[in-house]
Amino acid sequence: MANTFHFDLVSPEKIAFSGEVEQVDIPGVEGDFGVLAGHSPLVASVRPGILTVTIGGKHEKIIVLGGLAEVSEKGLTVLADTATSMAELDRAAFANQIEEMEENLKEEEPGNALDRAIARLDHFKVIQRQITSTAMH
Repeated sequence: MANTFHFDLVSPEKIAFSGEVEQVDIPGVEGDFGVLAGHSPLVASVRPGILTVTIGGKHEKIIVLGGLAEVSEKGLTVLADTATSMAELDRAAFANQIEEMEENLKEEEPGNALDRAIARLDHFKVIQRQITSTAMH
């Protein structure tokens, strides 16, 4: 059996996951990264994307909408702004949220706020494409 470590995924609403895992792949602001048992300590910002948890060779995909990841000698903790498993996702509501974000862009003045809104919308669209391609497999 592969080496395991403790992983907690926490959002303001709930503890989305807590248990022993083999690997967690995280969508980081500076690039995606994987965590295995014995990983060096680190703190990293999490961007909106799909976090993949590997347990017993099976992959569980969880949508996270930003947050913070910390690897320590105790394991990995991800404090997510929002965490929703693919099974729990309301795809229609997610699509509506993207449409609202696109409409809101039309009202933004050029500048940093607009740049951040565009980047966030891009992340949501990537998630939507990943959800669609995952549903087809």
